[in-house]
Amino acid sequence: MKKIWDYLWERLVRYALKFGVVGLAGYAIDVGVFNALRLGVFGDDGWFSGPIGAKVVSVTLSTLATWFGNRYWTFREHRRKNFLLELFEFSVIAVLGLGISLACLYVSHYLLGFNNLVADNISGNVIGLVLATAFRFLLYRYWVFAPHRADGYTAMQNARLEADAAAAMAAAGAAPGEAADAAALHPGDPVTP
Repeated sequence: MKKIWDYLWERLVRYALKFGVVGLAGYAIDVGVFNALRLGVFGDDGWFSGPIGAKVVSVTLSTLATWFGNRYWTFREHRRKNFLLELFEFSVIAVLGLGISLACLYVSHYLLGFNNLVADNISGNVIGLVLATAFRFLLYRYWVFAPHRADGYTAMQNARLEADAAAAMAAAGAAPGEAADAAALHPGDPVTP
């Protein structure tokens, strides 16, 4: 049972907990900005004061904050060398997650007629958030920050360890083909996802 827990901890649970902490900070930004815009703190005559515009602005700001948190804390050992591509992919997933939240908000506010601040918060910041968060976590963990990504630090570290193992085997007198085979089978202690 301990091996199963250790496996789940290394592969999923520790990331989910960190993702949750970063997500709570993003949630605070999202809800705070959304409600400030809906209440007209920055004026009530712009597109951003309506429910859809307010949600677009609040999710955009929270996405930037959560990208930093996830890049430098949650998935730091799997962050990518090409941070612009990583940010782009992170943003695509965030936009798709935003679409999930907006769909919930749209259905509640415009189709079902629940057009008050409490209903907007329940549909956009509870139901939409839960669905979008599950979607985002899975795609961030297994696509954007996946350990197998060629430009990710984990993949580069594993390649470096394999090259070092092959060089050590070659220096020990193994034939070039044997050294490569040994390096592939016994790469030392590669960084695990």
